[in-house]
Amino acid sequence: MSDPKLRNFHEAKWDEPVIFEQSVPGSRSILFPDVSQKAMPVTGDVSDLIPDHLKRQKSPALPEMAQPQVLRHYLRLSQETIGQDINIDIGLGTCTMKYSPKINEQFVRSSKFTEMHPYQDDDTAQGILKIIYDFEQIMKEISGLDAVSFQAGGGGQGIYANAAVLKKYFEDKGEADQRTQIITTILSHPLDSAAPATKGFEVISLYPDENGYPSLENLKAVVSEKTAGIFITNPEDTGVFNPIIREFVDVVHEAGGLCVCDMADYNGLFGLVRAKELGADMCHFNLHKAFASPHACMGPGCAAQCVSAELEKYLPRPRVRFDGTRYYTDYDDESSVGKIRQFQGSLAAVLRAYSWVMSLGVDGLKAVAETAILNNNYMMKRVLNEVRGISMSWAEEAPNRLEQVRYSFETLLQETGVDAEHVNRHMLDFGFQRFFPSHHPLIVPEPYTPEPTESYSKADIDEYVAALKKISDEAYSTPEVVLTAPHNGPISALENDHIETVDQLAVTWRSYLKQHGRP
Repeated sequence: MSDPKLRNFHEAKWDEPVIFEQSVPGSRSILFPDVSQKAMPVTGDVSDLIPDHLKRQKSPALPEMAQPQVLRHYLRLSQETIGQDINIDIGLGTCTMKYSPKINEQFVRSSKFTEMHPYQDDDTAQGILKIIYDFEQIMKEISGLDAVSFQAGGGGQGIYANAAVLKKYFEDKGEADQRTQIITTILSHPLDSAAPATKGFEVISLYPDENGYPSLENLKAVVSEKTAGIFITNPEDTGVFNPIIREFVDVVHEAGGLCVCDMADYNGLFGLVRAKELGADMCHFNLHKAFASPHACMGPGCAAQCVSAELEKYLPRPRVRFDGTRYYTDYDDESSVGKIRQFQGSLAAVLRAYSWVMSLGVDGLKAVAETAILNNNYMMKRVLNEVRGISMSWAEEAPNRLEQVRYSFETLLQETGVDAEHVNRHMLDFGFQRFFPSHHPLIVPEPYTPEPTESYSKADIDEYVAALKKISDEAYSTPEVVLTAPHNGPISALENDHIETVDQLAVTWRSYLKQHGRP
């Protein structure tokens, strides 16, 4: 098999100042006529409508620029950005970066959707309420569970919402003081530990055995009358699927606990595995990943929180109901855990996901999973056979993976001094997006976790593997080339590109100026 020709890639470098530094006092993008005097007889002094404590003491320090300068600024920044629509971003494993059909973006940008207001009367919002309600029915079928909420704004909020439901459930049973422990696995998503801990639970983490997942004996050793439940990702963030998960769930259920299944990495399970058959009482899916709404983390993302009938009354409010003739929002919160996010959550993600599922149908969703698994296993075979210095944990006992693989560049580091982060940076020189190496804790040394979803062709995968092979060969022949990468990006390698302390974090231009002693 001949390797594809790697692209002669070089990213734009504009050395672009931030927009505040380009501000020219007096510049305007558009000039509005002053109609205040004409409007005054009709409206009165509108400033009187604003309470004094809400009025600004001075105008905000916004940048002043003409339209051409604004356009150039953002286009230049876009040329310095690598993203899914520009390159092959297989490397962002566990994030499930996939193609988002542009027709779905047109639906989301329609004025029929964008000009809606969350406070408008239900009778004027029947269309979007119907989409929410209908997609809840679809997600009930996909999960096998009985009720759904789209309020959570991302996977982390979805897990937290499930932890809140679990806690409220045991409070109502009078067992909250007894059920104080949550069990998870060390290779589940870290938020499967963090979210229950935020709700006050003690978290017990199980480590994998030679199969890549914990043994049933280890689980039984920590289950007790204190067990409130298990929060488990399956497949875990290594791509390993736990084939005995139903036995895990049965052990926890026998002890009186609940099972919360994290199904954020669902791309290899569509049409093949449902939360219900796993025995889950609750689960969540990320619509901004597997369901082809762009990945957006805690911004315009959305987690579909699914629960059993017994737990439905605890879901966040409002819920969308249908009385046979009209759709309406139900704010009855007698048993609800309350708000998790504003209003109905991020409905743009819901609309995109609804459109994606409706376009594929049952057979199409199953084809998504089958293609993702095929792509991953094809790539796995090529990587392990052709890329020197890379390995895969639990290879003999659990040789197959589903939608992704957590590789290790430990051998490459030992033999050449090139680590996974150096490989990461050099991939930028070939036009690939910087990969997401691993969630903490770093159980797999020098981790590298690519995920070739169904969006990628065989040619895409071959080109990606060719770049990895090229970098590996350079590590053994001319390691300095890899150690000093990237060479073709807008900036070179930084000595430390991670924020270590809160003091280094500047979330606004004003705070940045203060940090550097500038007025």
